[in-house]
Amino acid sequence: MTVPVLTIDGPSGSGKGTVAQRVAARLGWHYLDSGALYRVVGLVARERGIDLGDGPAVARLAEGLDLHFEPQADGSPARVRVDGRDVSDALRTEETGRLASQVAVLPAVRRALLQKQHAFRQPPGLVTDGRDMGTTVFPGAVLKLFLTADPAVRAERRYKQLKEKGLDVNLDNLLGEIRSRDDRDAARATSPLKPAADAELLDTSSLSIDEVVGVIETRLQRKLAEGRSV
Repeated sequence: MTVPVLTIDGPSGSGKGTVAQRVAARLGWHYLDSGALYRVVGLVARERGIDLGDGPAVARLAEGLDLHFEPQADGSPARVRVDGRDVSDALRTEETGRLASQVAVLPAVRRALLQKQHAFRQPPGLVTDGRDMGTTVFPGAVLKLFLTADPAVRAERRYKQLKEKGLDVNLDNLLGEIRSRDDRDAARATSPLKPAADAELLDTSSLSIDEVVGVIETRLQRKLAEGRSV
């Protein structure tokens, strides 16, 4: 039996990570944060002094990383361990996000991480979030969603998250960074940020997390029912 996959793609701040984790928890499915993979690669590459523009070198690093997600019982973001080291907090900084965006444009790195992502597809199902989950990594997913939100709304969400962590951040700077990252992700030659042709769009600008989760669960149950009736 084919293991079902739900892909949730979208730009930074669209809510896809939080939503995907909650949906996975409610379904009892596995969860893959694809963005964390690129953040790990960017972070470790910088730590080891590897040129982020050197595709083959960064790809070799990516292939050799031992990466694990550790879901938290209280529903908080999964802890991420690379080569036995907990790097969860370091992955959530704006600087690491910029590093991830730089290595994500490298075709060799994306190829290196493809097999790692496929390995997360295990029974009873998988919920993934990222930027090319429905277009490139899991094109045969049972349901593909593309979450969007106004850039100003996304910047405000990120601002609140960082302030809650006690970090000193500037809202205007965050908005500028989000727009710049959107441009880079949409313009890259390999797996650009865009909805899959058969993806369902969902604007989360005026929706709460619980409302988005409810909409997704309804759509997924409909798709699973359609598959069983074929």
